[in-house]
Amino acid sequence: MKLSLLAGELSQKRLIGDTEILSLCADSRIVGEGDAFFCIRGTHTDGHLFAKDALRRGAAAFISEHELPLPAPQLIVPDAREAMARIAAAFYGHPEKRLKVVGITGTNGKTTTAHLLFHILEEAGLRTGLIGTLGARYRETVVAPELTTPDPFHLFPLLKDMADAGAECVVMEVSAHALALKKECPIFYEAAIFTNLTRDHLDFFPSMKEYGEAKAQLFTKERCKRAVLNADDGFSKTLERGGMPFVTYGLESPADCFAVTAEKKLRSSRVLLNLSDELIETRLRLVGRHNVYNALAAAACAKELGVESEAISRGIAATREVDGRLEWVANYHGADIFVDFAHTPDGLEKSVSALKEECKGRLILLFGCGGNRDEGKRAVMGEVAASLADFTVLTSDNPRYEDPVQIISEIERGYRSVSDRYVAVEEREKAIEYALTHLKAGDILLVAGKGGETTQEIMGIKYRYNDKAVIKAALEKL
Repeated sequence: MKLSLLAGELSQKRLIGDTEILSLCADSRIVGEGDAFFCIRGTHTDGHLFAKDALRRGAAAFISEHELPLPAPQLIVPDAREAMARIAAAFYGHPEKRLKVVGITGTNGKTTTAHLLFHILEEAGLRTGLIGTLGARYRETVVAPELTTPDPFHLFPLLKDMADAGAECVVMEVSAHALALKKECPIFYEAAIFTNLTRDHLDFFPSMKEYGEAKAQLFTKERCKRAVLNADDGFSKTLERGGMPFVTYGLESPADCFAVTAEKKLRSSRVLLNLSDELIETRLRLVGRHNVYNALAAAACAKELGVESEAISRGIAATREVDGRLEWVANYHGADIFVDFAHTPDGLEKSVSALKEECKGRLILLFGCGGNRDEGKRAVMGEVAASLADFTVLTSDNPRYEDPVQIISEIERGYRSVSDRYVAVEEREKAIEYALTHLKAGDILLVAGKGGETTQEIMGIKYRYNDKAVIKAALEKL
């Protein structure tokens, strides 16, 4: 495809020369003959500095934010990241225009809501793709997880593969990072769901204001056809001003869609959904009040998409435990063991509270905080844990380039302001073994923070690791 043809996707640009583009690349180490090389400014480096290397390796053209002193065709743009997404969409034939895409954003609940909606749409007979934190799936194809929202060079070929395979709809988690970096900006969403806005990612965003503004980009009449908003989250009032039609859902504030829990057990409940005065009864096989919100969001969106009530009921009931999302793992000596991805103060509070309601013994919590991420939430999560759990094991969780002992000490500061019922065990495998050996009948152990992750990142190396596998191995040994 000609560079000049791709340049037509951009409203502001300056084209110097022209050539045939065979592929797209933003990493000078893997650029090949005929590639268009995008000069992207990152947190730690600037792609413009590697343009000469890319040329030596065979790059045919450059998309940059200023003219480069290189003998090659160039496309000068004000924002290389936006250009990367728009050109990637065009290069792969605009697959997003062949699909009805539903975007889901919010601090917590994106993954579970996406899985619930995926199952509902499948039950409705719609061939549906799914993209999110746990990877992607469509028909018989499963793609390993990369990022919550893939980068443009992965996202648009993935959408093309889905469309070519006959997919009609795609349910996609849309992270605040993706919105801020414009990874998916060419997509016009058939519907957009907002789950909630609570503290997270303040290592990337300067404040909650910027974090919220990034998510709000999805909720305008230029970006989505309709919206589904959480009436119990105050930020929805901001999103309502986006100019698109919307419906609301909630359990506390007046909302178009709400629910009543008719019967509740530890691992499932029977709920009655009221979707704009249409009543639907279903079995929710997910734990906790927060999952009632997730089911409501998915159901409300499905109704907006024209899905019939029977398919909504079947789809929710068909959604079993989502990998690493308050997932039951085992019962040991009469104690139930769960893993969860909760890694924010709000997420931890919701998960612990949900289990404590059904706990007949002690609620024991095991968690840590990630390194090189928002340091301010560590003490806050310590306070949340101390306020709700009967006993806590503090441990390591993806320390990255930080000292795990220092991270634990920062959690301890918040924890000790409320309680001294805890122990610190740095190595996560040993921490899990310790927690398991102290379980009694009626207890519940929640291992939080990593969920379904399959690695533990330490000093730049990702070691093979999975909480569920460690728990099962420890139980076999015990």
